[in-house]
Formats: sequence, C-alpha cells, structure tokens
Amino acid sequence: MYAFHADAHSLALPPGHRFPQDKYRLLRERLEADPGPLRLRPAEAADLGELALVHTPDYVDAVLQGHLSAAQQREIGFPWSPSMVERSRRSVGATIMAARAALGGEGLAANLAGGTHHAYADKGSGYCVFNDVAVAARLMQAERHREARAPLPVLVIDLDVHQGNGTAAIFRQDPTVFTFSMHGAKNFPFRKEASDLDVELPDGCGDADYLAALERALAEVWARCPAPGLAFYLAGADPHEGDRLGRLKLTTEGLQERDRRVFAALRERRIPLALSMAGGYGHDLNTTVAVQVNTLREAAHSWAAWRAGR
Repeated sequence: MYAFHADAHSLALPPGHRFPQDKYRLLRERLEADPGPLRLRPAEAADLGELALVHTPDYVDAVLQGHLSAAQQREIGFPWSPSMVERSRRSVGATIMAARAALGGEGLAANLAGGTHHAYADKGSGYCVFNDVAVAARLMQAERHREARAPLPVLVIDLDVHQGNGTAAIFRQDPTVFTFSMHGAKNFPFRKEASDLDVELPDGCGDADYLAALERALAEVWARCPAPGLAFYLAGADPHEGDRLGRLKLTTEGLQERDRRVFAALRERRIPLALSMAGGYGHDLNTTVAVQVNTLREAAHSWAAWRAGR
C-alpha cells in the first residue's frame, strides 16, 4: 500500500508554537522502522493549475509569492516562508498521488499528512493553507472526464474532531461531492459551514456513543450517496482522550474500531479510498503518533483484503 509523505519541508515556527509539526516526521520514521506492506514515497508538489481547480488566483498568488497579509497569516496560524509554501504544495500533492493510486487499481492509498479541511477557496485557516482533499477531488473528476467522459461522484468522510468547514463551503450545492463531517459541537471552527451531513458530538463523548453515532451516520451516507466512485477519509487522531484540543474521550481502541468500520464499509462497496491523517495534538505526541500508526495498520489490512478480492 502506498503512503506518501512531505515532512522534509519544515515550517519556520516560533518557539512554543502549538502546531505539532514533529508529528509528521515521527510518524514517517516509525513506519520506516517497521513498514509491513506500506510503500513509503515522497510526495510531488501540486502545481499552479491543480491548485487553481479549487483556489482563487489571487489567493494562490499571495501564498506562492509571499504576499499574504499579516491578518491572513494569523488566520492560517503559520508565518509565511518558502518552506511553508513547499510543504503545503507537497501535502496537496500527496493526497493527489494517493487518490490516483487508489483509482489506478490499488484500492487504497494514504497521505501521511493532509486533511487540511479548514482552507477555503479564497483563504487559509486553522493550520490549513490549501485544501488537499478538495483539490484532489476536483483533479480526479477532471481526469476521469478527460479519460473516459464519465462523471466521478466523490464522498468525503471527515472524522477529524473539528468540522470540515472549508471543504463544506467549497462543495456547497455541488451534487457531485457528498460531504460528511462528524465533529465536536463546541470545538473549532466556532462558526460551522453546512456539510451535506453534519453530526455534532458533545464534549466528553466516549467510545460507545461515538461508534453508535458513526453507524447511524454511515447508514444515512449510503442512503443519500449510494455509489461514489472515490472516497476521501480524514482519520483525525484528535478525538482521542489524550488530545490537547479534542474535548472528546475516545480510547485508542475506540479510534481503531472507528477506522476498522470505515475501511470495511468502503471495501465492501469496492469504493477506492484516499486516506489523510488530518489532526492530532496529543499532550504526549508519541500517543498521537501511535494512534495514527494504528490507522495506517488498519488501512494496510483493508488494502490487503481489497487486493485479495475480499
């Protein structure tokens, strides 16, 4: 199973910054030490034309040329630097590569970062510069139309603890993309956008209530979006009980069961899947990395079953 990474390009963050950029390196190193069936590959950068499928020309130019205002940089949460641009482009590129691999016969592939769902068409927000899932979805739809003159319905399953507001806004009233977000009701962003399906959870929600809500939501997804040609899954580690920003109380085992159920539902329907790791801000960063390793191990099991026709 292919897993694409872009952590070689670090952010120029001030001391004490809350964004856990070391997580991405630690995750890659953990997987390199014991890859199993994973085939780790560096990501290529998304180009200007690919970014322009979703983002406005003025915003793309401001990011690439370093013209972001101080207010724009504050909303993103990162100071501008050339390495921030390169990292952001390669994070989008990793999801593009994962989607292409999934559609090209692999069935499932991953981005070891990604899930930048707070980025809108015309601005970044919440540690998200470009919206990797939105760009990859639009590009895969364009490539499918060019190659086969056929539509590509897309499903986004966003289980990061924060609502996918940017993704919801980008695909608002777009019947070709179904957006589903299950998130903390009182968590960031405090002004939500309307997804096709939103499930809001109370602070302190634990394994049993979470998994029951997920089962109900997935049943509604299949009723309203029965035959997507490609899915994106944002498997945030931030619903974990040890997360600094999550406010939910899922155990490591609960999150592993969440992933197992999502992978099984998609595999049973033979829906190709591009996986993004999304958020995770543990008090102990090693705990967050362990949760994400579990997600990727479950993904590898599902990939093997897909390849075996099970």
